[in-house]
Amino acid sequence: MMPTPISPAVPRACEQALAEALADVATELRLVNVIDLIGYVHGQRYANIEDLIHSSAELYFKQGALRYACAADADVRWNAPPSVSLSMEFRWRGATALFRLQLDAASASIDIHHLALDTPGAPEDVPTRFASALADARLRPPRRAA
Repeated sequence: MMPTPISPAVPRACEQALAEALADVATELRLVNVIDLIGYVHGQRYANIEDLIHSSAELYFKQGALRYACAADADVRWNAPPSVSLSMEFRWRGATALFRLQLDAASASIDIHHLALDTPGAPEDVPTRFASALADARLRPPRRAA
């Protein structure tokens, strides 16, 4: 059966669910020295970036659920703090999301480019089904901000 693609206007609820699920991973990635991470991006050292993402994800997600999609950008300007954008893929229980994780010193954001669910269902159920796949892929629930 072919996956049922979701419209290009990805529901905000799916991005919010993914952002909450990845908050711990983003925090781990921000522990990496930004100079080193930018060097890996500019030097196209994809294996190093993949190792960093894998090491950060293995603490919170089941093996294979979250991976680096072999593309990254670094934004380094004189008038702004540096930021790094990583292309990533979440794939679990018939849910697939291709997205960019944007990291800077204080925050992270998610931009989903493609979201597909293998099983048919009503469009309004997509956020719930996607959140269910995210929860199942986690090793433990995400930490909540105090």
